[in-house]
Amino acid sequence: MHEIKTVVIGAGFMGPAHTEALRRLNVNVSGILGVNNAESKRAEAALGLKAYESFQQVLDDSSVNVVHITTPNRLHYQMARDALAAGKHVLCEKPLANNSKESAELVKIAADSNLAAGVNYNMRFYPLCLEAKKMLRSGELGRVYSITGSYVQDWLLYPTDYNWRVLAEEGGELRAVADIGTHWLDMIYNITGLEVESLCADLKTVHPVRRRPKGEVETFSGKVQKIDATEAIDITTDDCGSIMLRFTGGAIGHLWVSQTTAGRKNCLRYEIAAEKNALAWNSEQPNELWIGHRKTPNQLLLKDPGLLSGETRNYVSYPGGHNEGYPDSFKQCFKAFYTAIKAKTYKTKPDFPTFADGHKEILLCEAVLESHRKGGWIRVKK
Repeated sequence: MHEIKTVVIGAGFMGPAHTEALRRLNVNVSGILGVNNAESKRAEAALGLKAYESFQQVLDDSSVNVVHITTPNRLHYQMARDALAAGKHVLCEKPLANNSKESAELVKIAADSNLAAGVNYNMRFYPLCLEAKKMLRSGELGRVYSITGSYVQDWLLYPTDYNWRVLAEEGGELRAVADIGTHWLDMIYNITGLEVESLCADLKTVHPVRRRPKGEVETFSGKVQKIDATEAIDITTDDCGSIMLRFTGGAIGHLWVSQTTAGRKNCLRYEIAAEKNALAWNSEQPNELWIGHRKTPNQLLLKDPGLLSGETRNYVSYPGGHNEGYPDSFKQCFKAFYTAIKAKTYKTKPDFPTFADGHKEILLCEAVLESHRKGGWIRVKK
């Protein structure tokens, strides 16, 4: 894949994460653009990449084939739209846009183009989650009865914890649900093929006032970075929340999301109860899939390419006992994206999360927000 030339937009937490995963795939990452020249130059020195001076300079560079967008959420829509218009394949961080009107427009623009357009729902690419997908979608476990789970973290536990993501004007009106809850919802859809038809949400802002440092803080770095001068700032976005779910096919479920749960660093969990068996998985132990039985002993399936199906084996890089985790999920997501570009299958058979998947998640977020405000069940728009 070295003949493809890629530029990463954004040099905070996600920009370097994308760069590292792309380099492991031998993708030619030729440049990076930060929020300003100072950040671009720091990334240039740290990552050994060319520092672009503006987004327009990236768009005007005819040698660039692909753009990865890892900027604050409010910039995603315009950057994705302009990159497609400039003839670049686009891999965008979630959320795809600020609202469903914008994301629907991006879906149409992508469909009308001859370009690959993906959203980085990387969590779905853990090997054992792909194996769970094979088991459920093949009908091996029978009809799904219920789906429960959570995605919890603790990096915003204290009122002194701060990052641009807590601001509605930067990240959107939803935060915990949009930031991590959508990963869970995307994973469940990818595994089961079941869509959320309606939902009922109850959200909570634990800290209506936070202390903002006089200077920006990179995502997750507040726990290790010494911060002195701060100022009080009002917060309206959600720190945690509970969402009841009704799926196509009659299954029901529940999702708990929190960024204020002490001790949980980055823990996505699900349990799927089906007609014949149940499945459970935890991202903090990602190389084990629990399989529940009624009449025989339960199983613990380990991540081992020799024990997995052929479809899953394509997204396993190491033998059994050689654990694969969070950074590998980026690599495998990007592998699906770049393989589709090379094979020109991104229109007919995309194995990566598409703009349509990104649009679906925004529709879910809008339903969650409406449900919370109205205090009742809301049908998700199609």
